[in-house]
Amino acid sequence: MASVAARNDELKELGVEVFSCSVDSQFSHKIWQEQELSKMVPGGVPYPMLSDTGGRIGRLYGVYNEREGVNVRGRFLIDPDGIIQAMEVLTPPVGRNFEELSRQVKAFQHVRKTGEPTPAGWQPGKKTLKPSPDLVGNVWKVWKIGE
Repeated sequence: MASVAARNDELKELGVEVFSCSVDSQFSHKIWQEQELSKMVPGGVPYPMLSDTGGRIGRLYGVYNEREGVNVRGRFLIDPDGIIQAMEVLTPPVGRNFEELSRQVKAFQHVRKTGEPTPAGWQPGKKTLKPSPDLVGNVWKVWKIGE
């Protein structure tokens, strides 16, 4: 959360709306914001922290742990039509990577705008594919890893 909060302006520039959600109450979020997050990121988390007491939202997204009564850490990229385009679910010992989040947002935006698929690790300005019947069975000729 802190890495996303620290770079929230970059996501805003991309038109991304960020919010977090946990089973903790709004009161727990307030204390966490004041006692910890504000010390990690100047001003604390600048986006809404939603309370999912009971795990209803977590269940809908498949991240609610019934036994422990918590939502497992997850990240969801939801397009303007409300469709989940990507998700990443990690257990607490492993943190997420902001650079990959940013890259994925840019790639999904590029695909949405142009219809051109992007290869693994694609970065803005790098080669994409132009779908056509001639491309079928010939992707290997034009799509080289690392280009």
